[in-house]
Amino acid sequence: MTRFLAAAALLALTGCNLLTGPREIIDSPTNEWRIAATGADRQRLRDWRSAFVEALAKARAAGHGAAIAAEGDLLDPDAAIGGVRIPNGDYRCRVIKLGAKQRGLLDYVSYPAFNCRIRQERQLQGFAKMSGSQRPVGVIFPGDPMRQIFLGTLVLGDETRAMQYGRDPDRDIAGFVERIGAARWRMVLPRPAFESTLDVIELIPTN
Repeated sequence: MTRFLAAAALLALTGCNLLTGPREIIDSPTNEWRIAATGADRQRLRDWRSAFVEALAKARAAGHGAAIAAEGDLLDPDAAIGGVRIPNGDYRCRVIKLGAKQRGLLDYVSYPAFNCRIRQERQLQGFAKMSGSQRPVGVIFPGDPMRQIFLGTLVLGDETRAMQYGRDPDRDIAGFVERIGAARWRMVLPRPAFESTLDVIELIPTN
């Protein structure tokens, strides 16, 4: 597991083409996300919609209703249309943070687009955000007809190695990958440890 995440972190920092096999990120190799996920992340995923609704309410109460409306399906909890898993390739990925976790933080933040990459790793897919101060890296598992499951960890600042998934709950990330348009996907990350109630990453193929 450490070997995969360290390699993915290196990819995120340097833009190299290597993602090591996702089977190595878990103690017991599996294609089943429920086996790989921590108990805390399974709970996050169960409660994803309540987190989405709560985050939107906080952002609207802070005066960001127009910005939310302008994003359309990206910030609609029920916008997933399913049918096609996210393809491998390079993506323009834009992060929106909703609902401050504590006083003094912003209830709505939309960041400029960064580069992300998805690569096939046997039956699974590896994901890495390749730049920025917060860089999710991890694995996309099969889910249901509407969505796939992302499990990973967070690389911060100038770190060159990622922590092992499950070792530090503050770095663990879990979410859903959903198609919301003909060539538009999103990653919904409920209740991350830092800053927000919900993070949404828009994923648009670059080619």
